[in-house]
Amino acid sequence: MKKTIIGLVAALFIGQGAMAQSTPEITYVEDPSQGYLFNRFQDNWFISAEGGINYYFDANNKARKLMDRFSPNAGIWVGKWFSPIVALRAGANFTQIKGLSFNGGAGYYGTFKDGNTLYNKYARNEFSANLDAMVNLTNWWCGYRPGRVYNAILYAGVGYDFQYVPKWTRGTRDGWEKGHDKNLTGHVGLINNFNLTKNFAIYLDVRAGLYGESFEVKYPGKEHIDLQAYLGVTYTFNKATWNAPVVAVIPEIPDCSAIEAQLQAANAQIASLQAQLRDCLNRPVQVVEKGVEGPLCTIYYTIGSSKLNRVDTKVLGAVAEVMKSNPNQTYVVTGWADNYTGTEQINVRLRKARAAGVEKVLLRNGVNPSQLDVTTNNGNLNDMGAKMVSLDRAVTITKK
Repeated sequence: MKKTIIGLVAALFIGQGAMAQSTPEITYVEDPSQGYLFNRFQDNWFISAEGGINYYFDANNKARKLMDRFSPNAGIWVGKWFSPIVALRAGANFTQIKGLSFNGGAGYYGTFKDGNTLYNKYARNEFSANLDAMVNLTNWWCGYRPGRVYNAILYAGVGYDFQYVPKWTRGTRDGWEKGHDKNLTGHVGLINNFNLTKNFAIYLDVRAGLYGESFEVKYPGKEHIDLQAYLGVTYTFNKATWNAPVVAVIPEIPDCSAIEAQLQAANAQIASLQAQLRDCLNRPVQVVEKGVEGPLCTIYYTIGSSKLNRVDTKVLGAVAEVMKSNPNQTYVVTGWADNYTGTEQINVRLRKARAAGVEKVLLRNGVNPSQLDVTTNNGNLNDMGAKMVSLDRAVTITKK
């Protein structure tokens, strides 16, 4: 009964283990497809400083030497990213414009020649306050990734431009009465940004600016494009990365048919064990009739052997004492061998040898020979099949 109960408990645990293994584990991860969480207001602010050169496009400038048409520019910016894609920045910019005119123009230098020939070089300084809207194309098209090195950032903006002529000289025609002016400007550009750390980056900025020519004598108010290139550095304050909403991820449920089959088999085994347990508990107690006695002693042997070991000899010594205390009782000593192994000739010899060996020990312990009836039986002692043959290799001692 104990073995039955232990088996039932084990089956229950197997069933529970199968159910536990079939339950998928839920994990939680950031999902950028759900958007991004806004950082604190003090995060994602940045400051940039840049410097470079520009090339002013004007029809008159074609007559000026190529290397004499480049001039310096610089800028400083402060801005904030409101998401991984969108930002605003404000800054101040300096650009020096070089040109060539008929009449000297604003900021001419060298020997002034009045006339219709492009002799007169000029230079003026443009100081502007600017406001830009910025879009991170890489994060927009490829998705945000915190460890990305390169980002392409497109921007466009407007500025309020203060023009100043460093070397002002009044011309001979129409006169020059002021050496400064103010205009609205526009610009568009692409920043090639390279992140060195989470907060520090360098960049190459290519920009096209639209500038006015209010100083021009012959064509007042005419606007021209200035192509600019900058090398700059950017530092981002506080937190520079972005967090995505956390969502639950349920793994794909595997094919559980094999586990389900194991569970069904375990349930069937549990039902069978429960039925056996009920039958065992409800089985009536068998009453052994008086006078029906089993063997006084049974000695077992290994296959092909008729030898008695030390334990068997001690047991037979005790049996001898019982026999001597009942001198009027006769006992039958029967030799057995299993009929599943060996030949009949070998089994006959084993039965006789086993019975004779037991008789010898009993006589040596003082049993009266008249009390012993030594015989053999060519059947099987228990006849329980080939798996139980060890129970058929024996000598039994019973009352006669």
